Amino acid sequence: MLLLGGGAIYAGRPARAQSAASGRAPVPAAPPRTVVLGQSVPLTGAASEIGLAFAAGAKLYADQFNESSAASGIQLKLLQLDDGYDAARATANARKLLDADKADMLFGFVGTASSDAGAAIAAKQGSILFAPFAAADNLRGPNSPNVFHVRPSMADEAIKILRQCAAVGQTRIALIGDDDAMGRAGLAAVEQAITELKNPPLVATAMVSDSSDKIDAAVATVLKQSPQAIVLVSLSGTTSSVVRKLRKSGYFGTLTTFSIVGIDPLYATLGKDVGGMVISQVVPSPRPSAIPIVKEYLAAVDNSDQTASYEGLEGFIAAKAAGEAVRRAGKGFTPATLQRTMTGMTDYDVGGFRINLRPGLRDAGRSIDLISIAKDGRVLR
Repeated sequence: MLLLGGGAIYAGRPARAQSAASGRAPVPAAPPRTVVLGQSVPLTGAASEIGLAFAAGAKLYADQFNESSAASGIQLKLLQLDDGYDAARATANARKLLDADKADMLFGFVGTASSDAGAAIAAKQGSILFAPFAAADNLRGPNSPNVFHVRPSMADEAIKILRQCAAVGQTRIALIGDDDAMGRAGLAAVEQAITELKNPPLVATAMVSDSSDKIDAAVATVLKQSPQAIVLVSLSGTTSSVVRKLRKSGYFGTLTTFSIVGIDPLYATLGKDVGGMVISQVVPSPRPSAIPIVKEYLAAVDNSDQTASYEGLEGFIAAKAAGEAVRRAGKGFTPATLQRTMTGMTDYDVGGFRINLRPGLRDAGRSIDLISIAKDGRVLR
């Protein structure tokens, strides 16, 4: 287990000196309230590169909050447990974080099945799941009022992808996804977007595991339908295998993926074969820019041993939104008052980038970018 987060910092004269000057008995300073954010995250396993970057970005902001907010009487502590991208371990971690570690909320679970598990445990215990990464859209409905999302929905990403396909005249769309909770959630999001946009149905769908024989069969099945574009809903391992086989087959259509793929691990695996891929992104580019939240994040990165990334920036933004919710709720907040505060954060400007925490909200016009990757790994627009 990693225990992350700074201690309290106090300012002003010592209490004894103040007492001598006034002639009154010293008044003990109120102890700070330490707000515990309990995170189950893949620090090892299939999604570890995404999990490590997201967790590290969250830690950067927690440390920054603690250094700058001593006078508020609130400190953040991140408790981060490894789940290896396994939903059963995420379930056990959620119970431990809430029962044994007394977390004030669950935070930043990574993975669809893990986020489902965290949301279920939080609901049973009257707690909150805040800022899950790659959660299924069913956690945005009225049955999940205790789940608060910083990132847009998968359906919002799907709408952005399909609108771009339509804009360039691509109507024959296929999908290949991981045969797991995340892949199935992505397929549901694409089908929902197709219905909303009144687009033609998918010409082919294949759900696969990361094994060569099944991927070969999936690629062959999809290519028989001559798709103009293929949407990939998978982590970097499956995505890389599929892309290589498609390139080898001579396929020259558009290859597009959801933000959950992770640009850095994808490029590390694919190399120049990544060239031309289109990837949806739900936070601004972590390259230097005039956007205040990006400048704030990069300044924190410069004072650390981290490397800037989309996932790291998302973790930083998620932790900042959690810190703002706690600040607004006040030092004496309860789970109920914190949940009400979060529900009211319908247009929070995190620094030139606005987020809406209200459960159930969907907005396809939110800040979703489609970026293209050059053969040398450069991000293009």
